[in-house]
Amino acid sequence: MKTITYIIFAALLVLGNTHAQQWPAKTVRWIIPWPPGGGADVLARILQPSLSEALGQQVVVDNRGGAAGNIGAELAAKSPPDGYTIVFAYSGTHSINPHIYRKMPFKESDFAPLIWTASVPQVVVVHPSLPVKAPRDIVALAKSKPDQFTYGSSGNGAINHPAGAFFASITGAPIVHVPYKGGGPAAIALMGGEIAMIFGEPATVIQHIKAGKMKAIAVTSARRALAMPDLPTVMETGIKGYDVTSWNGQLAPAGTPAAIVQRYNTEFNRIIGTPEMKKRMIDNGYEPMGGPAEKFGEHIRAEIAKWAPVVKSANIRVD
Repeated sequence: MKTITYIIFAALLVLGNTHAQQWPAKTVRWIIPWPPGGGADVLARILQPSLSEALGQQVVVDNRGGAAGNIGAELAAKSPPDGYTIVFAYSGTHSINPHIYRKMPFKESDFAPLIWTASVPQVVVVHPSLPVKAPRDIVALAKSKPDQFTYGSSGNGAINHPAGAFFASITGAPIVHVPYKGGGPAAIALMGGEIAMIFGEPATVIQHIKAGKMKAIAVTSARRALAMPDLPTVMETGIKGYDVTSWNGQLAPAGTPAAIVQRYNTEFNRIIGTPEMKKRMIDNGYEPMGGPAEKFGEHIRAEIAKWAPVVKSANIRVD
């Protein structure tokens, strides 16, 4: 009986290795759980040509926005674990949504981590017409107009939603949250004067800042952003204890063969490790991370634990 079991196991192992060696033999779908124009979409399209070249197959970006990333993530979780579907993972969707949505359409165990792609400081940007130069000016202005000072986000649960709620709880500023269906729509709303402020993904706002359509006053991370070293952190301006940094990476459906997971990890590490790609990512506000797939899994678990008390304190819930 033991001999038969061993033979079956060995046969399955050979079949799995053969499949991995033949992979990829067709187009790969890269699900981006956000609309075009947002930070995730920008980074994916920066990396897409290099990934296609590395795999020797076309990689198609599939934007599936909605429910703060839950719709696209669920689609990926339910896809066949054959290596032909990967999904862009984001801190809001995977470390914050579990605490604010009463019913989540997926579990983190539904995914196999591939790589931690980047760390992403957010940028505090306001409409250029506002008479503010620092976060403390926002606090004063908001308090002078209670419940009228609005900030936009990429959607309920997106990192810039609790970033604003955290800012309000620390400073006492009565700022009002207005959710949009992605970073791109929120940026358009800010430039159009519909809202006063965004805690935005750098890739979404940098070009608008350079064009004078938005005014940047600080970054949300504990240290200055590599893309904007002259911009102070919120803490540097006198608001102690404020530190919000987003992250993103790539996942595959759970059960994806280990050899394919390793291939993705190897190729992504090589791509983001080149001097040209590092510069391009940093110029768009993404600080390259990389490392083994296990490191990314550990980081997701740590972030889930980190955000639990913040979300509870800010009383953020979505039915």
